[in-house]
Amino acid sequence: MRLSSPLAALAAVLALLTACAPVPEGAIASRRAVEAEPLPAMRSFAPRPAPAPRRSNAEIARDFLDLAFRLESGREVPQFSRFEGPVTVALAGRVPPTAGAELDRLIARLRAEAGIDMRRTGGAAGITIEFLPRARMQAVVPNAACFVVPRVGSWAGFRAHRRGGRTDWATLTEREQIAVFIPSDVAPQEVRDCMHEEMAQALGPLNDLYRLPDSVFNDDNFHTVLTGFDMLILRMTYAPELRSGMSRAEVAARLPAILARLNPQGRGRPDRDPGPTPRAWIDAIETALGPRAGMAERHTAAYRALEIAQAQGWTGNRRAFSHFVAARLSAAHELDIAVAHFTEAARIYAGLPDARIHVAHIDMQMAAFALATGQAADALRLAERATPAAAGAENAALLATLLMIRAEALDLMGRPAEARAARLDSLGWARYGFGAEATVRRRLAEIGALTPAPAS
Repeated sequence: MRLSSPLAALAAVLALLTACAPVPEGAIASRRAVEAEPLPAMRSFAPRPAPAPRRSNAEIARDFLDLAFRLESGREVPQFSRFEGPVTVALAGRVPPTAGAELDRLIARLRAEAGIDMRRTGGAAGITIEFLPRARMQAVVPNAACFVVPRVGSWAGFRAHRRGGRTDWATLTEREQIAVFIPSDVAPQEVRDCMHEEMAQALGPLNDLYRLPDSVFNDDNFHTVLTGFDMLILRMTYAPELRSGMSRAEVAARLPAILARLNPQGRGRPDRDPGPTPRAWIDAIETALGPRAGMAERHTAAYRALEIAQAQGWTGNRRAFSHFVAARLSAAHELDIAVAHFTEAARIYAGLPDARIHVAHIDMQMAAFALATGQAADALRLAERATPAAAGAENAALLATLLMIRAEALDLMGRPAEARAARLDSLGWARYGFGAEATVRRRLAEIGALTPAPAS
């Protein structure tokens, strides 16, 4: 199940920073010249294979077992399950214009990188991706951006069976019919992100692990498309040595040979066992990021999660994310504390494999702070440093925001031609990342309103 993106936190930061920020006339003129024009064509990313994971096979084997034999709730799954034989996929419901091409690209990647025999079909299928309005979907499952359910093939089937044992993943011995539900009225990037994560769960892992820095199977939602680690996990899932119905012990016995064959570069690398994640930490993180608690309760929960992370002695992804969440919840009232937590999170992420996108998210936040305080050179440096990681992770929403910040910084530095080019470039990516024209133009105005007046 996919939750909201960390990028959404920018809205709260913007609300604080833009409250009293006048805008210099030169920047207004440069921006309005672009705002008056029609939006450029939507841009999208060319498909490319993801780089292989850079962790040890012992770590990856442990991750595989925890992903395959435990649910997000913490319940154990007694047997391994997957599709046996070719996998068919179909689209249904109010299919968005970009969904067909996104599915074709994803299937091509899954065939090439995960070795899964699958194809798209127009009729009955093993996996049905049904699109319906967000409001209709969240009236039933309020906290889900999108989700996946076993043993049903439609929304009607899910509604009919959702309170019984039919949709219980823990009872599966083999996967035959799976339904994925995605909102039809969201940005193209959200359609793609949901498709990647929920299709991967339909095919393989049932769990999310906060300890993973290099995977979509993590509710921190930094990675939005399937990574090299994810493709390796799926390739392992469909290895000929495994079959549906195996126990955890039977699968564990076969994993060393499977990984030696599929990921030889992982042999001999140091095994860093991060240990279990206490349920108290997960509950605190979910409260801090969730919509149900008030701001004071969320703030308290964020710092409770950080205290647990410190008490556990964590030095990796979970410690960094604890600081990131504390920064988000401090930004509205304690900017100096938020900056300190963002800085510490970035330091930890920088030392982890495949965490460049995490640092890029923090650079975006820090660039927004720098821009709002008139530090144009720092804002430009941070935005430019984060741009390659955003593009590499195929995150158009983040990339567009960084380009908008870059444009504002260039305007402040008296470089209007470069600012205009960056702003126009941002809009093509924003159409993919944010969707509707009104949303794109609102984001452009929000970033523009960060720019302060020069000192007189």
